[in-house]
Amino acid sequence: MEGIFTYLGYLFGGETGHGPGMMVAHIILVMLIVLFIAYRATRSLRAVPSGFQNVIEAFLSGVIYMGSDVIGEKNARKYLPLVATIGLFVLISNLIGIIPGFESPTSSINITLILALIVFIYYNYEGIKKQGVFTYFKNFVHLGEMNPIAKFLMSLLMYPIEFVSHLSRIISLSFRLFGNIKGDDLFLWVILMLAPWIFPMAPLVLLTFMAFLQTFVFMILTYVYLAGAIAYDEEHATETA
Repeated sequence: MEGIFTYLGYLFGGETGHGPGMMVAHIILVMLIVLFIAYRATRSLRAVPSGFQNVIEAFLSGVIYMGSDVIGEKNARKYLPLVATIGLFVLISNLIGIIPGFESPTSSINITLILALIVFIYYNYEGIKKQGVFTYFKNFVHLGEMNPIAKFLMSLLMYPIEFVSHLSRIISLSFRLFGNIKGDDLFLWVILMLAPWIFPMAPLVLLTFMAFLQTFVFMILTYVYLAGAIAYDEEHATETA
């Protein structure tokens, strides 16, 4: 969106208001907002939450509830710090792009790619830590009972497919978020060009809904990938108990 003015981009990105400085400035802004939210939520903790603490606890309870259906409540709580932090960062990044004069950090493929790599590296790390390197990669493919020769030949075909499938998750996570938020920013740009002084409420509601939806999708996929990485270990533990 080279033609649209951004306040932070103008300060840090040069005369056009764009450039690497613009994106860095918006990332710092998002980080400060997330830190402020964490500070406000934990400044005066109470047994019976109220005000801002109540909002954040409702958010965290929702994240746990969402993950419980995918990975179980115990693991949903275990991975809550990762998923909730990513969720807050993505949500705030999405929402500030709705404000005229600001741009979403998640509208940059560089940012969404980093987020996708964090999830990819972490869930593989968790799978290897729980199962061991050999067992983790061995269980990429479940061929069941078959002739040893046929099983070996099938593994030669299936393992490369599974490796490519896992690597494609990086592209899936990063491009899905980037594409949707970039499209929303372009849509907002068009609306502001057509009606710069009277910003319609309907597009604002739609963009807000999309910001929350894309955050939910990113968080639920993080839980799904974590569940896949530790699923074999959990099933094996249940069978041997």
